[in-house]
Amino acid sequence: MAFEKQMAELKRRRKKALGMGGEQKIKKQHDNRKYTARERIDKLIDPGSFFEVGMLNHSDMPGMEDKSPADSKIGGYAQINGRPVGIIAADFTVLGATSSRVAARKKGDIGDTADRHGFPVIYLGEAGGARMPDIMGSAGLASYGGGGRTSFVDHMSRVRHTPMVMAVLGKCYGEPTWMACLADFVVMVKGAAMGVSGPRIVSIALGETITDEELGGWELHSKVTGMADRVTENEDECFEIIREYLSYMPSHNEELPPLAPVPDGSGEDMPSILNLLPEERNRTYDMHRILECVIDKESLFPVKPLFGRTVITSLARIGGRVVGIVANQPQFKAGAMDTDGIDKVLSFLCLCDSFNIPLVFFEDIPGFLVGREAERKRVGARVMNFMNALGLLTVPKITVIVRKAYGMAYWNMCGSGTGVDSIVAWPTAEMSFIDPAIAANVVFGATPAKDPEDQAERITKMAEGTDPYGAAGLHFIHDVIDPRETRNHIISVLRQTQDQSRRKGISEHRLANWPTKF
Repeated sequence: MAFEKQMAELKRRRKKALGMGGEQKIKKQHDNRKYTARERIDKLIDPGSFFEVGMLNHSDMPGMEDKSPADSKIGGYAQINGRPVGIIAADFTVLGATSSRVAARKKGDIGDTADRHGFPVIYLGEAGGARMPDIMGSAGLASYGGGGRTSFVDHMSRVRHTPMVMAVLGKCYGEPTWMACLADFVVMVKGAAMGVSGPRIVSIALGETITDEELGGWELHSKVTGMADRVTENEDECFEIIREYLSYMPSHNEELPPLAPVPDGSGEDMPSILNLLPEERNRTYDMHRILECVIDKESLFPVKPLFGRTVITSLARIGGRVVGIVANQPQFKAGAMDTDGIDKVLSFLCLCDSFNIPLVFFEDIPGFLVGREAERKRVGARVMNFMNALGLLTVPKITVIVRKAYGMAYWNMCGSGTGVDSIVAWPTAEMSFIDPAIAANVVFGATPAKDPEDQAERITKMAEGTDPYGAAGLHFIHDVIDPRETRNHIISVLRQTQDQSRRKGISEHRLANWPTKF
């Protein structure tokens, strides 16, 4: 065969790259019940669709060429559900998947290509931070950003043109955490951890002994920081969640999310939807049950379900069209939105505005959670950030007032005057400046009630005019509808604002460069 020597050399180098960190390192990964980077890619993508780039990369440090196959990052392009994606997978078997100049160029190249051609990027993370010997010294530090005038900021900031997904599959410190902070959607496997620095550096720098789980485990990031959008039991479930998430997303910001067939039985529970809402105004209920009546069957895809639980943020489909749902949840703090809930909604508004996902608000909110702790968390500033983001939204917006709509929270939940395309109320709605019971105490508080009956009369007086007909009669809201008509009403508005509108439902993307995290 011609060029036999050269072809043998290519075969040798490819075999070396495909062997990753060697059999012992691969065995250690498997012993820890984890897939290797290459196995992770194969598990996630459509079979046989991976097209690798940079297979023959290696460290640029002298003497490290043979010790750094693919320079610890495996990347390329593939398909998921028949649609193109870019993928970067950290290879923990090679130098702990620490970050380096060559790997950074590969990662940046894949990200730039995906952005330019319009398809999502997925990072599969299990990695340490910067590779210490490479980055030490002035030249090492300064070179890490790529050396160009804007090369570092180009890869450490983003405007949302295409969806970005991060999977936290193991210990992720430094660079993979930055990627999680930039991502639109973060999935975290139980047992994994992420943070700015790992326990060892924390121990050396601060003298603090701490475990990976305590420092940055799944409970912290799903319940306290809100950094993790979903949590899974294992890697296989993680890959299923990513595939499902992408099924709701357009490939890029210049197209609508994909349509899907409407499952049989969708909407069949609408005739009994009122049975899910308690007649007693102060009784709690699970808003999920109402949403599941309205949406296409089994299409509810929650985002940050364990964080800011006073409000639900979820992708879903109604009539085959993707929507973003923001719904108050009376099961937690009576639905009074706290600062975590505000941050959760802000993040979701950015996602929907960036990728042309119309928003449907289901409102049952007695107000924002106030008090000393709320003020320390800058509740006022957050409420105004919320309102500012709402004002910048240019996707279609639909509001359904289910029950309570009080005070400033009425407007934050896309009330009248907020650019809403359709705002309707159920006959069960209550609309006013403040809950009648609180209003009675404020107005009559200086004069104690003679008896419970007298107090009830005061509350009744403050409740006058809280039904939705006053607002509907003066065209401050568009209509009061039979709750059983809600699904059909939303489908009609979506058709009007997407198929028959000037922009065909495509947003102006004014929130595309709002920070992804808060």
